[in-house]
Amino acid sequence: MKQLGIVFFVVFALYSCITTPESKTKSLFNGKDLTGWHVDVPAMDENPDTINPFIIRDGLLVSLGTPGGHLITDSVFQNYRLVVEYRFAGEPGNCGVLVHASTPRALYGMFPKSLEVQGMHENAGDFWCIVEDISTPDTEERRGPKEEWGITEGKKRRILNLTDGSEKPLGEWNTMVIECVGDEIKVWVNDDLVNYGFDCTATKGQIAVQAEGSEVEFRKLEITPISELTKSE
Repeated sequence: MKQLGIVFFVVFALYSCITTPESKTKSLFNGKDLTGWHVDVPAMDENPDTINPFIIRDGLLVSLGTPGGHLITDSVFQNYRLVVEYRFAGEPGNCGVLVHASTPRALYGMFPKSLEVQGMHENAGDFWCIVEDISTPDTEERRGPKEEWGITEGKKRRILNLTDGSEKPLGEWNTMVIECVGDEIKVWVNDDLVNYGFDCTATKGQIAVQAEGSEVEFRKLEITPISELTKSE
């Protein structure tokens, strides 16, 4: 009888430890320091006293905007939902979230090989191809003439998003959701589906945020493993 009790306890304990996908959600920053990330800012190569444009302030991850560069996760991720809450607290400007990042400084001596999900004010959700590529419905309409497409310097690398007016007023928090499963990527901004791509040339990689001229605050960068994209209504 005692042995049955022990077996029951073990089975119950194992059952209690079973987790749902939602319980696997984790924050990519701890609110205290940049543990789990590394900084790649070209200006810091020549002058080690150059200011690090990525800081933690009042529990927020802040990109000061200059000098230009990237804050990149140490880990590689695949098949996930990334929830990003961000705002331009001061002047509107430019920033982005890079997924499937790999080779550093692959474009213009600064941008890692990746697929950028644009965060620039009034352009959130655009795709930018950075030595990786992706297809979308109506690509020619949103990317321009096919003969001008490319993934390196001087080529048409921008794929416009699907909506206007999805962003909150300046100073308010925006929520961007990026789902990456296999070679597909879906993006929502404040619950609006703003982009969908397929046949991406990468299916996994690091995640990065940019310092690209404007101060941006991030209060959430949470990642959850998923096995399929959310179906759009």
